[in-house]
Amino acid sequence: MINITFPDNSIKNFENIPTGMDVAKSISDGFARNCVAMKIDDRLLDLNLLIKKDTAISFITAKDEEGLDILRHSSAHVMAEAVLNIYKNAKLTIGPVVEDGFYYDINMDPISKDDFGAIETEMKKIIKAKNTFERNVVSKEEALEIFKDNPFKLELINELDETQEISLYQNGKFTDLCRGPHIPHTGMIKGFKLLKISGAYWRADQTREQLQRLYGISFFDKKKLNKYIHMVEEAKKRDHRKLGTRLDLYSFHDEAAGMPFFHAKGVEVWNALLEYWRDEHKADGYVETKTPVMLNRKLWEQSGHWENYRENMYTSIIDDEEYAIKPMNCPGGMLLYKTKAYSYRDLPIRAGEIGLVHRHELSGALSGLFRVRAFHQDDAHIFMTPDQIEKEVLGVLKLSERIYSRFGLNFHLELSTRPKKSIGSDEQWESATNGLKAALELYGQEYVINEGDGAFYGPKIDIHIQDALGRTWQCGTVQLDMALPERFDLTYKGKDNEKHRPIMIHRVIYGSLERFFGILVEHFAGKFPLWLAPVQAILLPINQDLLEYAEQIESKLKTYRIRCEVDKKNETLKKKIRAAQLNYIPLIITIGDREKESETLSVRTLDGKVRMGLSMDEFIESVSHHVKERTLDEAIF
Repeated sequence: MINITFPDNSIKNFENIPTGMDVAKSISDGFARNCVAMKIDDRLLDLNLLIKKDTAISFITAKDEEGLDILRHSSAHVMAEAVLNIYKNAKLTIGPVVEDGFYYDINMDPISKDDFGAIETEMKKIIKAKNTFERNVVSKEEALEIFKDNPFKLELINELDETQEISLYQNGKFTDLCRGPHIPHTGMIKGFKLLKISGAYWRADQTREQLQRLYGISFFDKKKLNKYIHMVEEAKKRDHRKLGTRLDLYSFHDEAAGMPFFHAKGVEVWNALLEYWRDEHKADGYVETKTPVMLNRKLWEQSGHWENYRENMYTSIIDDEEYAIKPMNCPGGMLLYKTKAYSYRDLPIRAGEIGLVHRHELSGALSGLFRVRAFHQDDAHIFMTPDQIEKEVLGVLKLSERIYSRFGLNFHLELSTRPKKSIGSDEQWESATNGLKAALELYGQEYVINEGDGAFYGPKIDIHIQDALGRTWQCGTVQLDMALPERFDLTYKGKDNEKHRPIMIHRVIYGSLERFFGILVEHFAGKFPLWLAPVQAILLPINQDLLEYAEQIESKLKTYRIRCEVDKKNETLKKKIRAAQLNYIPLIITIGDREKESETLSVRTLDGKVRMGLSMDEFIESVSHHVKERTLDEAIF
């Protein structure tokens, strides 16, 4: 008799040893059809596994995020099998699930998107066959024999010690080295598509073999695949690299790979973002500081970056001494704190810095404004007493909420705990992690825990924003640090007149200003709200005789800090309006003889509405109010 306990604590008895699928079917056939895997003792397992003892069980279904990951893992196997069926000399390496789909790295001759059709046709055959995934545990010797013709699999197998279990999965005639689990059969893959092909190095080592990385996506529901494809097409239209070039915001040059150039119009948006950041931070009790871009090796050794982050840092020799360009602003902030003596009455200190940092990224990883080598962080370091932790973390979360909502961005929270590579004592990590958890409970919004994904110097709360397409981006972070104050011997005088160690928060909200800029370009599809628009209004004289009058209006509007310009091209009004619309200029002002005589303005907005007969004062008052409030509302008049 096997007793199975369900999540609701109900118990069901089975006379014969059941598989996970048997247990699922005992609930209902419909439920079983949607089951992907089961969880026993926090382990994800295949549904065809026999349950030989009394146990508690829960099921992973097609509705669960874990279920989608398992489907995509199985899809990677199907894709790999299809490739081997077509390209007989191909050698498989690894094929993991990633944030948005799956890929498989394959040693083979280069292929292109033109080859996707044949691979997808072969995948359809495998899916239609509804092949089951069978798990087999083998010895190291057996595994080496099975994969004797694949040097990449042999390398992975030889790295395992004799105590490690080696499992293989077979579906149809295809066998792969894999830990699993997998979906019950290939027929559960209802919608899939190959996305792209790129190059990759084995083990990310540029001295090793170059592989073909084949990406795909899959779903339990074809409608979700179609929705995803639509989203991808919409994202292509919003690609910040293309829009940034067309709107004259920024550019990228081989002479400074990974280091973007911002044009005059891009700087207008940049300055609007910074002005808003400064207003919010001053209102929240922050002061702004500035530290050098380059500091000597001794400082980076003291901070722990030299040991833990050296491979990402750019260095130079100055006066026979080794220096590093800062990848983070923190150590400079430590030195600033040490310039004064503090009492508990002075704390908390909230010090912000828009710091330019440099981090080495592989050239192949660079991507527009999203992955760069030089960027500005809207850093802040908060120094506080232990009893101020909850209040200060809560303050950062509320500030983040205010700022993100200004752009129409929702967000969710994740708590990341101690990684394997870290500094600080167990007691410090436990205290810091508990402090963040307490603040999150006070904030009242749900959060998930990412075990082992914290910074090397402390646990952190990551803030993931969601854009207009539903994509998520990790931007803000709140990191609690008790190690750096220890390393830099930071102190304050407590109520007992003794020296105490402050607790420190590292936090960013925009994160990388460059990356946040790029996210906003795609979020708004280039159509910035009025307060952010690089050109807020454009004046279109209907003929060259009205050009001087248009320039007089431009001059007056600029005195009210309205970003405007005159279209001086000798073209038809229709062409000028079309050009302004393509450049997403919010306010298009037509200047004709009637407007000049009546000293009024005719204003067209991007939604196609036209307001005629507006007085100059009415226009300036309405626009100025709209910009001051930094509203997303398009109804300006």
